[in-house]
Amino acid sequence: MEAIRNGFLSIEQVTDRYLKKEVKDSPKQSEISFDEVLREKQAALDPLKFSKHAANRLNARNINLSESQNQRLLDGVSKASAKGINESLVLVDSLAFIVNVPNKTVVTAMDQADAGENVFTNIDGAVIA
Repeated sequence: MEAIRNGFLSIEQVTDRYLKKEVKDSPKQSEISFDEVLREKQAALDPLKFSKHAANRLNARNINLSESQNQRLLDGVSKASAKGINESLVLVDSLAFIVNVPNKTVVTAMDQADAGENVFTNIDGAVIA
């Protein structure tokens, strides 16, 4: 008789009401795909990459980054990323790097002597690191 007072006539009605409610109340699945999450996590862990062109420029000009300079370059890329910059000029001492920020890839590198007119194009931000 207790079940009838609560409006339930069968055990199925009780089960349907309470078990289906739990499913309805469960959090919705994220609209971010597993692949996107994996790429973000890898990008956070991956060190800065140098394109073939940038590596060739560094080698041809006998430019070797110190650990400190490399860390400052990485910090500059992180700052650019935080500001939503896609293509950034990152200046470290007398070195200039054009970096594709989302891919964490140095596209080209030059020292002050190679900068020519000191004009940089196709960037949407600059960081002095």
